[in-house]
Amino acid sequence: MKPKKNVKADLRKKSNLFLSFGLIVALLASLILIEWKTYDKEEFKEEQVYLDAPEEEVIPITELVNTPPPKPPVIPDAIDIIKDDPDLEEDEIESTEINLDNIVEPDEIIDHKPDEEPETVPFTLIEDVPIFPGCEQLNDNAARKTCMSEKITAYVNKNFNKELGSELGLSGVNRINILFQINTEGEIVNIQARAPHPKLEEEAKNLIKALPKMQPGKQRGKPVNVNYALPIIFQVQE
Repeated sequence: MKPKKNVKADLRKKSNLFLSFGLIVALLASLILIEWKTYDKEEFKEEQVYLDAPEEEVIPITELVNTPPPKPPVIPDAIDIIKDDPDLEEDEIESTEINLDNIVEPDEIIDHKPDEEPETVPFTLIEDVPIFPGCEQLNDNAARKTCMSEKITAYVNKNFNKELGSELGLSGVNRINILFQINTEGEIVNIQARAPHPKLEEEAKNLIKALPKMQPGKQRGKPVNVNYALPIIFQVQE
């Protein structure tokens, strides 16, 4: 007689097997869940791009006008030949030959250039000062300037009418400003005077006009006009 199997013992073995299998499945499921990554769906915004339609270039329309072809010239069928009239007199044409022997040579042409105005230089800047009579022996330009100024001052002090101020009713210290020019000929010209009274101006002009002729001043070796300023200061005695 065969021994009977214990059903409970067999179920225990199977339960252990099922338990092991379940654990394995659970572990696998856990691993899968851990490794599984979820990605958020990126939201893409639809952007609309607007392209400007190209401007159509307006091409001007040139109208062509059909010009009719020119008419052909009318050619006469026959040309009338006019015979010479023997009664017509022919005009005589004078000879135009030139006789070179009869040509008169023109006079010599002289190019007249306008005279250049001489340069004007102040007395303080002149290279070669005008030479006042009595200063010829001095060779230094500075010494000639001093000599000229001293000669003019001495001349004015000697010849100026000092009584004119009191006659005109003036008082105190008075001043006359004089400006004149020594031209390229050494003559005194362009005399200007400013004074408290017109008669004083006239007296000063007459005084300067009587200055002696000098040797003209020079700039770069060329005679020039020289401007000279002279103040006359005097006091009216009361």
